[in-house]
Amino acid sequence: MTEKQPYKVFGQPEFESSTLVVGWSEDAAKLGSKVTDYLNRELGGQEFAEIEPDDFFPLGGVSVENDIAQFPEGKFYHCPGKDLVLFRSHPPRSDWYRFLNSVLDVAEYYCHVKEIYTVGGMVYLGTHTFPRELMALSNSPEMTAVLSQYDLAREIDYESPPGQRPTLNSFLLWAAQRRQLAAASLWVPIPFYLVGAEDPQAWGKVLEFLDERLDLGIDLDAIDEEAARQDKRITILRYNSPEIDSYINKLESGQGLTQDESESLVKAVEEFLRRQY
Repeated sequence: MTEKQPYKVFGQPEFESSTLVVGWSEDAAKLGSKVTDYLNRELGGQEFAEIEPDDFFPLGGVSVENDIAQFPEGKFYHCPGKDLVLFRSHPPRSDWYRFLNSVLDVAEYYCHVKEIYTVGGMVYLGTHTFPRELMALSNSPEMTAVLSQYDLAREIDYESPPGQRPTLNSFLLWAAQRRQLAAASLWVPIPFYLVGAEDPQAWGKVLEFLDERLDLGIDLDAIDEEAARQDKRITILRYNSPEIDSYINKLESGQGLTQDESESLVKAVEEFLRRQY
């Protein structure tokens, strides 16, 4: 008996070749989901496949956000007129290997994907006043050659902490390499006090690269405007709270914060930004 596939394809876009961009819903500053959602809106993304959640998520632990149940999902979108596939998903809780290979099955067999980019944020102990940097890790010499054409930090030196499994993005690069699919993880360091909030500068850094690499023709003005608004909000917070201003000043001068200072900064920024939206 043929094993039931854990994915469902209900529409098949026509591709000779395509690029896959992967974003996870649980990410520092919502980076992965913000990037994929923006591309979907700008390019008119249309859903055509999904990973069925039963084998990968504990459905009894559904979260609630704004009084709406958030069921785990992993969905594929294609962008008409562009050779682009987007995969936006909650991170699987179990059987990573089967989940990620299911993603690659859809990408390879139904979309003829030749290039894969994952998006992720990492915690950064600096401040929002420094420009964001886009970093990349490739899974092949071919992808390394591609990335060398762009202004980004390549081949970041990252290893999983002892006793911990690799990140989902690293695992996906490994699984793609086994299929001889060129892939890269794109990372942006996120100021630690924005990890639980949002970081439009970080979204813009990733989108700028994807726009240039894939010739998407997307308008990034809205991202720039949102980044400017957030900087203005934090400036107002600093003006109204000398304590918070002193913490950020210390970070800007290269000094560290105590744990209590760091926690106070995170709480103040998250609460202030939440009230502004």
